[in-house]
Amino acid sequence: MTNAPATARTAPQASDQYVQSLARGLAVIRAFDNEHPVMTLTEVAARTDLTRATARRFLHTLVELDYVRTDGKTFALTARVLQLGYAYLSGLSLPQLAQPHLEDLSLTLGESTSAAVLDGTEIAYIARVTTRRIMNVGITVGTRFPAYATSMGRVLLAALPPAKLKEYLAAADIKPLTPRALGSVPELLAVLDTVRAQGWCLLDQELEMGLMSVAAPVYDGPTKVVAAVNVSLQAQSVAAQPDPDAYLAAAAREIVATAKLISADLTARR
Repeated sequence: MTNAPATARTAPQASDQYVQSLARGLAVIRAFDNEHPVMTLTEVAARTDLTRATARRFLHTLVELDYVRTDGKTFALTARVLQLGYAYLSGLSLPQLAQPHLEDLSLTLGESTSAAVLDGTEIAYIARVTTRRIMNVGITVGTRFPAYATSMGRVLLAALPPAKLKEYLAAADIKPLTPRALGSVPELLAVLDTVRAQGWCLLDQELEMGLMSVAAPVYDGPTKVVAAVNVSLQAQSVAAQPDPDAYLAAAAREIVATAKLISADLTARR
């Protein structure tokens, strides 16, 4: 999947409280993603809209701080970058609460399960239980995908207030990622209406061919959706079931039940 360049995020208004050098350094870090894990100086500069000289200074600063490694020609992030997000994830307590429930669900269905939160126009994975790799892109904690093209993203978008959803639609680049995928705002809005009505989302080979998933919302309190959980399915395996529709319905019941258990734990910690 192709993530948007770091410059695609809405630029903040200039003020005496805004540190441009910090923003540029973070943009350099965000330029690395699943499809760009290793880049040359020229590629980093292009993805961040920085000059080569500026990109070089930031990259070598990050190398000195051990957030980036280099062989002299190319650059890549190091594991130390994970420390930048650890405090946020730990503070949520959500990954720790979700993990045992995801493990139980994975054992029940024999499939991979995940939890994610909405971050800008993307979802970010915060917990994951893997049974086998069924995508071309490996998914780990921290992996990001366009929200509109994922089951968890659609669950999270369906829960947004109208004003926030309008902001999302203005910022997102909605286009079909597979031959089976939706590719317009009206199509997405229709799907979100269905997700709200039924309380869960089925995605059928819209992120990647051969991949299906079912997701449900996680609540913190009676009405606040804070995350989503899903189960990943192989389309071929689903089609091989004696009754594929009944199988998907059963998977939906399981993911909704798991989401309710995690929601109950979140609410109880108050």
